[in-house]
Amino acid sequence: MTQDAWAPYMHWAKTHERAAHDLTGSNLLPCELADLPGARGALELSGPNDEGYAPLVEAIAGHYGTSVDRVCTASGCSGANFLAIAAIVRSGEEILVERPGYDPHVGAARLLGATVRRFDRAFDDGFALDPERVADAVSDRTRLIVVTNPHNPSGVVVGREALEAVGRIAEDVGGRVLVDEVYLDTLVDRSVEPACSLGPAFISTSSLTKAYGLSGLRGGWAVGEPGVVEAMRRVRDVVDAVGSFPSERLATLAFEQLDSLLERARGILVPNMELLSAFVDASDELEWVRPQGGAVGFPRIRGLDDCGAFVERLHSRHGVGVVPGAFFEAPAHFRVAVGGRREVLEQGLDALGEGLDARI
Repeated sequence: MTQDAWAPYMHWAKTHERAAHDLTGSNLLPCELADLPGARGALELSGPNDEGYAPLVEAIAGHYGTSVDRVCTASGCSGANFLAIAAIVRSGEEILVERPGYDPHVGAARLLGATVRRFDRAFDDGFALDPERVADAVSDRTRLIVVTNPHNPSGVVVGREALEAVGRIAEDVGGRVLVDEVYLDTLVDRSVEPACSLGPAFISTSSLTKAYGLSGLRGGWAVGEPGVVEAMRRVRDVVDAVGSFPSERLATLAFEQLDSLLERARGILVPNMELLSAFVDASDELEWVRPQGGAVGFPRIRGLDDCGAFVERLHSRHGVGVVPGAFFEAPAHFRVAVGGRREVLEQGLDALGEGLDARI
């Protein structure tokens, strides 16, 4: 790890040695051109997209049942998160981030000179979002509270009541709530509302990556109040100015086919998650909170406070790659991907079982 890695997990994810059975990724199995009919014909190299390609902005607004002035496009969900943090939080102000959590949220805040405070989503509480923990951590200098829904890395879904309570806490100190919903569309239960529909304090971010298998497009967005969205657009002026026009054209095409892309995604995620669930439930050594959504699981080994050495042995002796929980500030855990090919997961779990047996 380099000394100047603002997001250590992301640096590791890009540079670590791949195992024979790689279960480290969190993306859905990438689409091929055949999975997006019309892609070749829709491809153009340039066009008007100064504030986002208008048909794409309209498609996102339609997906959320809102107006175009509440939509900002971005380079992936990570790009949308960065634009939102930069638009809201100034150097020296505070941002409150969940733990365990996705480390680019923390890295972006630190890069921008913000003071990062944390609140815990505890395993013993089922990784629930507890508004009391948020209230205990917030201060008058808190400008933004960051959560994920479903939770990254556990896959636990946050209910409306808890989110609304966190929104009130933010409003009491003049802050806002950023909800990274990149995994939200993986939920079979479609009754979970986007946070941006709950009130003016909330900003929802997402992309076509995790639930749709289109990570290469970097099609991301944020939905929030017009004033926040305008501030995000002005931040983008100095980050990447505009999005990639070919990507935004193809992203627009994807929005015309979301149902079929979701059907493909669930055909991968649902049976793979069942496979991982059966493996964990059959193990005497593992325990977890079963994910309600997303493309990863986050088990831990009973009685082991830090699984880092075990993860290293899995890689070196059994050829299995999983993500050490230390990257999410939960060292007792490790993260297992279920969004890839079925055979890779099957072989990886077999080897993981061998690694667990070798501990006995």
